[in-house]
Amino acid sequence: MSEILDITQAQAQLQTHGWIARKSEAFHHLPPPALETWLGTEPAAVASTQDWQVTVQDGAASVQVQHLSALNAAERATLFADLPAPQGEAAPFAWAHRALCRQGLRIQVAANGANAAPVRLHIHHTAHTAVDAPLVVLDVAPGARCLLLHTHSRSGNLQQITQNLHMHIRVGEGAVLQHLRIADVRTADHLAHTQNVDVQGHAHYHQALCTSGCAYQLQRSDIDLHGPGACVRHAGLLLTGTHNVDHQIYTRHNAPDTDSHVQMLALASGKSRSVANAFTYIAPGARDANVHQRLWGIALDGQPRLILRPHLEILHDQVAAVHGATWGALPEDALFYAQQRGLAPDTARSLIIEGKARALLERALPNIESDGEGEASSSLLSAWLEGDWLPQAINAHLAATTLQESA
Repeated sequence: MSEILDITQAQAQLQTHGWIARKSEAFHHLPPPALETWLGTEPAAVASTQDWQVTVQDGAASVQVQHLSALNAAERATLFADLPAPQGEAAPFAWAHRALCRQGLRIQVAANGANAAPVRLHIHHTAHTAVDAPLVVLDVAPGARCLLLHTHSRSGNLQQITQNLHMHIRVGEGAVLQHLRIADVRTADHLAHTQNVDVQGHAHYHQALCTSGCAYQLQRSDIDLHGPGACVRHAGLLLTGTHNVDHQIYTRHNAPDTDSHVQMLALASGKSRSVANAFTYIAPGARDANVHQRLWGIALDGQPRLILRPHLEILHDQVAAVHGATWGALPEDALFYAQQRGLAPDTARSLIIEGKARALLERALPNIESDGEGEASSSLLSAWLEGDWLPQAINAHLAATTLQESA
């Protein structure tokens, strides 16, 4: 059967080329667990469509959703159709994913008129097995506007998961996609979440990631700007705590007049490792490219390893490029003034961190529902910030730090 052959081919690629090399430039700061961790030892289970929930809050007529089984020959062919072949240093993760993938989503968002409100979409994945490899393929049609909330959880009996998620996103000419990703993480988890994003001319892709640390976590995005006027904004909020996160953003400017802004904030404690790796490539033909990279690392307590790596490869003389990295402790003057207003030290720290986090996320997800580049945060972000995830995650982060200090 062709689907079994496809799985066998993926396994053969892993056997031929091996797993991530220990000296790999992209992974040597936080090497991933061995291949066996990502493939599991249990027999392959047929995934259920209940693994995915797709909710369209506005613009349902513009959205087509396919739940596809990777164990059915015809559906697997549709699921993986026109996806790029795995390549580069992260290719072993992609081959491991294809060897294990059992079910995925294909979503198409059509344009619904120049004056129509953006499509509001929420996709949620629930892990029902200890080792899984979910797949999402999202096509945003030329001229469409979409607000996407992407969340994860697990069934109640799973205390630890190993998850190798792959997401392929294509943003058509003149389209706008705002993407808020929230990773559900527990301390013993092993996660590898990989995105491949193609952004066409005059299209905008804005992404914000919020995650906390675990035993091993890779968050990697490979973003290609293919047409003039293409723009990407990215914010990564890494509440590493006493655990580990490896966050990699690779942006390639392949056309003139393209724009990219990448910002990451890592807060770490104890002996954790936080890697913030921003790499931007400006091709020979990418005249007037505009690049900003800004990485921050804050050590709250202990002696965490904060690895901040802004990197530019510029092959054109007529560009504007700025990059930088800053690490240290929370500003003492801000803590002092907060306590002068009667706030307890823990409350002051929590509020300062939350303020920094909100500012970071708001820069990545501006309002697109008024004039396209408004100062206020988008309704996608504002609605999420009204919930408790961010303050709860920050308080849990600080509580873990306090427990480690008292141990």
